[in-house]
Amino acid sequence: MGQSTANEPIRLTLPLSKEDLAPLRIGQEVRLTGPAYTSRDAGHMRMMEALEQTGQLPFGLEGQTIFYAGPTPAAAGRPLGSVGPTTASRMDFATPAVMDAGVAAVMGKGKRSQEVIDACKRNGSVYFACVGGIAALLAKCVTSSELVAWEDLGTEALRRIQLEDFPVFVAVDTQGGDLYRAIEAGQQV
Repeated sequence: MGQSTANEPIRLTLPLSKEDLAPLRIGQEVRLTGPAYTSRDAGHMRMMEALEQTGQLPFGLEGQTIFYAGPTPAAAGRPLGSVGPTTASRMDFATPAVMDAGVAAVMGKGKRSQEVIDACKRNGSVYFACVGGIAALLAKCVTSSELVAWEDLGTEALRRIQLEDFPVFVAVDTQGGDLYRAIEAGQQV
């Protein structure tokens, strides 16, 4: 796992192992470098269909990180024009199942259900929160993008993107800690 000081984020290389994820705690700033996959509601419905049919995630998603985003086409000389986080609770219907099937981490924005928190704890997985509203800036942290599947879904197609120093915060950790609920309860994070 990467090291961090009080003022410096933890730097991790994707894909993430259970050993990378275990020491992370809510509120920590992390920078991710490596491959991630974009998917939103419609893509998660297709993942769930594949799980029901085969018992496995499609396209080698086991051990990977899924970013809840619908990136825009290439622009400004970059592989994507913008790539902002989608409200993560929209994927709560599928997240426990995809974590149970092997997804290591997910990224989005906003609070998660208790079922997702339980799935993180059960599977040693993590939910990273991204800052919303800065999609064009976040696109500068994407060095490549390729369509993997479900082109008919448009911006919701499954894409493999290469991240470089992508900023996130640990929002749900492997111990079941939840940044949003901790802040609501007035806990020091």
